[in-house]
Amino acid sequence: MIRVQKVRLYPNKTMKKVIDDLCDYRRYCWNQGLALWNDIYDSSLILDDKLLRPSERKVRDELVANKEDWQYLLSARCLQLAISDLGKAWKNFFDKAQPDWGKPKFKSKKAPRQGFKTDRAKIINGKLRLDKPRGIKAWYDIRFKGAKNLEGELKVVSIYRENDKYWASLPFEVEIKKKIKTGKNSAVDVNVGHLNYTDGKLNTLPNNLKRLYKRIKYYQRKLAKKRVVNGKKATQTSNYVKTRAKLQRDYRKVASIQHDIIHKFTTELVTNYDQIIIEDLDVKKMQMTHVASKGLQRSLFGYFRQALTYKCNWYGKKVVLADKYYPSTQRCSKCGFIKTGEDKVGLNGNQKHRTKHDEYICYECGAIMDRDENAVANLLALLN
Repeated sequence: MIRVQKVRLYPNKTMKKVIDDLCDYRRYCWNQGLALWNDIYDSSLILDDKLLRPSERKVRDELVANKEDWQYLLSARCLQLAISDLGKAWKNFFDKAQPDWGKPKFKSKKAPRQGFKTDRAKIINGKLRLDKPRGIKAWYDIRFKGAKNLEGELKVVSIYRENDKYWASLPFEVEIKKKIKTGKNSAVDVNVGHLNYTDGKLNTLPNNLKRLYKRIKYYQRKLAKKRVVNGKKATQTSNYVKTRAKLQRDYRKVASIQHDIIHKFTTELVTNYDQIIIEDLDVKKMQMTHVASKGLQRSLFGYFRQALTYKCNWYGKKVVLADKYYPSTQRCSKCGFIKTGEDKVGLNGNQKHRTKHDEYICYECGAIMDRDENAVANLLALLN
């Protein structure tokens, strides 16, 4: 299995310059490769010849043959891996089933996140060593912080710069022991602010997150006022930069807290249960309703599903996806009655019958239950 660890890098001035140059070079290779790929693709359409269509090898060989002198001072793997990723992006362009389907786009130097990849990095004495091009004398290993149990074979390393800080994703190929089978199953009903499962409820919006979101809202308002001063852009002023740094710091804290909650919960699930069933929600369509779009975005439904899926693959457990149209909320877990039309339970309850948002009342058998507990019971019934 591939296990990835995200670490914070602390390069010296020389290696900062090296990383910045490699980030710029990666963007240059991507844009040059994409421009060439577009030209070859357009020519093949005009001539209506499939043999002339672009490929990863054609574009890479063309760029390598036309290398400038300054390019030999930078890692050759940066160009190779950039074109490899470009080839994958073009394959996705022909697969409309992809969630972010679309034609590859050019990279901008104004993007807040810049990075590159290398498959020749090594960890020497607890430090990260990048591959050194020929003719370069000044070269140093990079300190990093945040890693645990660096074991296994190091694969393609992604290094990026964001908000003047440097980070690296270290993927290790490791052998993971399977978890002991427990013979128990569970269902998880995802909601805005909490997750309900067989043995209880997990709060995904604790008080410390609420305080951070209030601060984020405050800094966003301050930035909105500072963007334009007397009709001129003020985005480069020292006060604007300080406020933006505080906003970015709070966003990082929010992400760390949320990821910690999700990882602890998913680890608990794969440890205690053999099969976990979750809903296959269309989150993008749900966000278009604008009723709880901000809450849906903050609840990290997609990240929860992603973490649970790969941990189940690691430890030999099974994730079951309920059908997207399975009425887990509308169905009564006691008698099987399904609410339709004006009787349906929405995010704000039911206006016709004046029920609360967390209340489920069956009009067939008269059962009164908690809405989320009823949904968990319905999902669990699919495993039996």
